[in-house]
Amino acid sequence: MARVKMEDIVEHLDSDMRKALKQAVENTIPDAIFNDRTLLRNFIRAVGRKCSVWEHVPDQYVDKD
Repeated sequence: MARVKMEDIVEHLDSDMRKALKQAVENTIPDAIFNDRTLLRNFIRAVGRKCSVWEHVPDQYVDKD
């Protein structure tokens, strides 16, 4: 199994993750008023608290160039 740094992956993909997270909240709670950057920052912190620094993932989910 491969190991990945979850918090770093989310931070690396921050622009796309921020847009996806914003869309998910808007679809779930249409009247919600929030700052998408603050939401992402809090999400990254939550990932860091809930996940180990290194998480094991099945090899089929990792493609090393």
